[in-house]
Amino acid sequence: MNFNKNITVLAAIMGTLTIIIGAFGAHGLKEIVSEKTITSFETGVRYQMYHVIVILIIGFSAFIDQKTQKWVSRFFMVGILLFSGSIYLIVMKDIFFINTKILSIATPIGGLFLIIGWLRLTYGIIVNK
Repeated sequence: MNFNKNITVLAAIMGTLTIIIGAFGAHGLKEIVSEKTITSFETGVRYQMYHVIVILIIGFSAFIDQKTQKWVSRFFMVGILLFSGSIYLIVMKDIFFINTKILSIATPIGGLFLIIGWLRLTYGIIVNK
């Protein structure tokens, strides 16, 4: 079986972090922030896990060329960092005294990186011989 070890290890680490972040959101945030902001936090966790699973699948796929695997995983990682990461920080703005104006810009840019990752995956599958 042909797989990309670096990408699968990255996905496994990110999966672990996603579970830790999700557990913190489910248990640690309830006493700190409102129910509405917990819902936003859960959205960040959900999108992170969706993309971590896809990164893992891509890393194990012998049908997706190495170049596509690398670019898609890079786009997804930047997307996760900006999209989910900014949501996490926005939810905890009062705890960390963060200016959310900059973070509000990061969220849609992160979403754009996730979209670009999906488009790059589509392109890689179409041109794959």
